[in-house]
Amino acid sequence: QVQLQESGPGLVKPSQTLSLTCTVSGNSITTNGFAWTWIRQSPGKGLEWIADIHYNGYTFYSPSLAGRTSISMDTSKNQYSLQLSSVTPEDTAVYYCARGVSWLYDYWGQGTQVTVSS
Repeated sequence: QVQLQESGPGLVKPSQTLSLTCTVSGNSITTNGFAWTWIRQSPGKGLEWIADIHYNGYTFYSPSLAGRTSISMDTSKNQYSLQLSSVTPEDTAVYYCARGVSWLYDYWGQGTQVTVSS
C-alpha cells in the first residue's frame, strides 16, 4: 500500500521560505517510472501543479513559480521536499504531495494547510 504524508509548518511569515516534506512508504521514490509531485489548492481556486521530481532526479517546475521553487529528494529517507521562497499571502493553500505515473496522479497525501501571515 503506497502512502504519502506531508509535513511542515502550518504558518509562515511573508517573505520567508516555506519548506515541506513528503514521506513516502510502500514505494521507493527511485523506482523507475514514477514522478513525485507537489500540488496546491488556494481558497476558492482549483488545483495548481507546482513541481515534479522524477525517480532519476530530473526536476520540472511550474513556470509561474519556477523562480521561487526548489524540489529535492532524500533517497535515504524515501522523502522529497519542496521549498518556496519569498512567500506572500497568495501562497496560502492546502499543499499536497502525490505520485505521478503515466500522466496521472494515483496516490495523494491528505494535504497540509499552509497559511502565510504575519
